[in-house]
Amino acid sequence: MFSYSVVGAQLYVGDMIFVMIAFIVLMWLIKLVAWKPITKMMQNRSDKIANDIDSAKDSRTKAAELAQQRQVELDKTREDASGIINTAKQNGQQQRDQIVEDARNEASNLKSSAEKDIEQQRQEALANSRKDVASLSIEIASKIISKQLNEDDQKGLVDSYIEGLGKQK
Repeated sequence: MFSYSVVGAQLYVGDMIFVMIAFIVLMWLIKLVAWKPITKMMQNRSDKIANDIDSAKDSRTKAAELAQQRQVELDKTREDASGIINTAKQNGQQQRDQIVEDARNEASNLKSSAEKDIEQQRQEALANSRKDVASLSIEIASKIISKQLNEDDQKGLVDSYIEGLGKQK
């Protein structure tokens, strides 16, 4: 056999071949038994990390979309609330104006009604005064003249007297 000498040690070619074959067999066994499961485990872990990163990105995107949607809805709610408040203010103003207008109309109607009542009472008082004046005048005149006037003459006399009073004013 061949032998090589290396600084005081001898290597045998047969031992070298045996060691090389044993090393190759050992590497092949490690590849079958340990390397494939370790590689598979590392690949699975890598896939899980990639999926977790993708899931986190999706969650972040969804959260941003939900935040934007919430902001849009919040703005819309504020606009709706503002619109409701403005409508309520306008309705309140219209009701106030209507109440004031109704009160003015009622006051005007009451004033007009009072004026009519006053005029009617004045006319009644004037008519009663005419009757009273006529009665007194006739009584005085009949005592003065010592004669009784008929009813038509009395009315004519009273009317002319009252017309004379109205012209004096």
